[in-house]
Amino acid sequence: MQFKHPEFLYALFTLIIPILVHLFQLRRFQKVDFTNVQFLKAVTIQTRKSSQLKKWLTLLARLLALAAIIIAFAQPFLASEDVVGKKSETVIYLDNSFSMQAKGSKGPLLKRAIQEILSDLPKEETISIFTNSETFSNVSKKDIQNDLLQLDYTSNQLPYNAAYLKAKQLLSPSSETVKRIIMISDFQQKEAIFSLPTDTATKTNLVQLQPVTRQNIAIDSLYLQRNTNNELMLQILLSNTDGNAENTSIALYNDDKLIAKTTVSIGKNSSATTEFRLDDNTKINGRVTLEDPAITYDNSRFFTINTPEKIKVVAINEANDSFIKNIFTSDEFVLISSTIETLNYNDINTANLVVINEVKQIPVSLANTLKPFTDQGGVICFIPAMNTSLVSYQQFISGFSTQGLLQERTQEKKITTINFSHPLYRGVFDKRIENFQYPKVNSYYQANATNVILSFEDHSPFLYKTNGLYVFTAAINNENSNFKNSPLIVPTLYNIGKQSLQLSDISYTIGETNTYDVPISLGQDGILSLVSDQENSIPLQQSFSTKVRITTDEVPTKAGIYKLQDKNRIIQHVSYNYNSSESDLQYYNLNTNADYEVNESVTELFDQIKEETSVNELWKWFVIFALMFLLIEILLLKYLK
Repeated sequence: MQFKHPEFLYALFTLIIPILVHLFQLRRFQKVDFTNVQFLKAVTIQTRKSSQLKKWLTLLARLLALAAIIIAFAQPFLASEDVVGKKSETVIYLDNSFSMQAKGSKGPLLKRAIQEILSDLPKEETISIFTNSETFSNVSKKDIQNDLLQLDYTSNQLPYNAAYLKAKQLLSPSSETVKRIIMISDFQQKEAIFSLPTDTATKTNLVQLQPVTRQNIAIDSLYLQRNTNNELMLQILLSNTDGNAENTSIALYNDDKLIAKTTVSIGKNSSATTEFRLDDNTKINGRVTLEDPAITYDNSRFFTINTPEKIKVVAINEANDSFIKNIFTSDEFVLISSTIETLNYNDINTANLVVINEVKQIPVSLANTLKPFTDQGGVICFIPAMNTSLVSYQQFISGFSTQGLLQERTQEKKITTINFSHPLYRGVFDKRIENFQYPKVNSYYQANATNVILSFEDHSPFLYKTNGLYVFTAAINNENSNFKNSPLIVPTLYNIGKQSLQLSDISYTIGETNTYDVPISLGQDGILSLVSDQENSIPLQQSFSTKVRITTDEVPTKAGIYKLQDKNRIIQHVSYNYNSSESDLQYYNLNTNADYEVNESVTELFDQIKEETSVNELWKWFVIFALMFLLIEILLLKYLK
């Protein structure tokens, strides 16, 4: 038992006064003379004993009544020693990720958690609360009630350890307060092990909300592929968890027009693929939708097929250019092939890729033209000639990088190593190939390069990239190499051409870093915007003479088809989808340990906290005791003879 005003307890020393009065009182019995003295003597002794007992009982009742009154003024109470005299600080993390749409026993997990917070949180208590998208510091229930009721789901979920660290930042550094972090989530399994930073000075409570079912059918991804009949097919990868899904309907829309529909059956904890045929050279603002009432955010995925833009390639030749014409065909590229003598320098200014095909002497004028060309995002593919002026090549490459050609070597070398992780070969190989038929060269240039794409058997570079320059270290004509006959030449040169203008994919994932080029020339103050019915934003962009490079990361935040606009002029459409990882309804198995305590509901936790921090005031009981002892004293004086 503890006291709010312990100084009043000093008044207990005053209880000695009535004790002294009772012990040293001078009252004596008055003598009365009777004739029968012997009889009266016995009555006197009995009266004295009864009076003595009555005096001590009255004294005890009076002392207890006075003591109860004094203790009542000291205001006694019962409470945990950890919370006495300290203010409390509470930070709540409320997970509003898409998986919190799952149905619990009393409705959607997020909506139910919000209702319990608003009903159980004391009116005047000040807390800090944050979600994956919002932060409210030092607010009361009244301040945030409308914001919580209107809280929407988001695709950007904070990692749990990051959410904990953010909660720590919202707590004060004072050691005189009782600190508590509450994390409310379904705790969907993201990594192999769940862990939080250890902090003994902060109490941590985890409220793990459980859905009634874990079954969920989701569209994982979309991609384009041609079948054996060379028809363009939209491939759709579906997944299903915790139960068989029979005859699930899936539909394909172009804008709001239904263009195809089918059904698919997926086994428990498995995946399936279905497909729709698309018309070639048709612009599509597509949406694929399936029927699944469990979680709705992953029931639709968007994709866009824009009118294909052709990439402009300028080839400068002093060797046979037939392989260039065979790779950069007219359906995807605009190829201008000429000799160094007939080259129109104005063509370079509007090109995306310049191929220098075994030009023996690089003119200074050409080098001066190509330097600003790469500064504006252009790409150069340099193929050297053999038995020529190395100084000219060194001077040319030095304008772009310090990684140049060193000296010519006449020695047969095999091209044995492929850098499979290089962006140039992304998606080209299904698996790493180690035993392919190695192409070879008869002579080559040594080079000091780091970003090597293809290399010889001694790991010296055959093809490397430095800044905007792809450099071959050997001539690839038929006299010096059989590289033209190798399967590597097509994906290598084709992807160099395709990546010189990174046209937009059919869709992008929100929250990831996405980069693509828009073939448009903007004015000095021109800005491209992403516009949809739900959201307008201005992405990060870099303007060049022939294109604008768009980079998106934090924006946009809503899935859908966006118009890429220059003011009111629509340039093209781009699709964004949510990350499909939220569709996997697998959860951590959490148990109370030394670092945190696990609860099943918000109401249960708030009741527990209320009990732990409650202060039971006892002064009313001592007032009642004082009245009882006074009543006992009155009864003793009146009825005890």
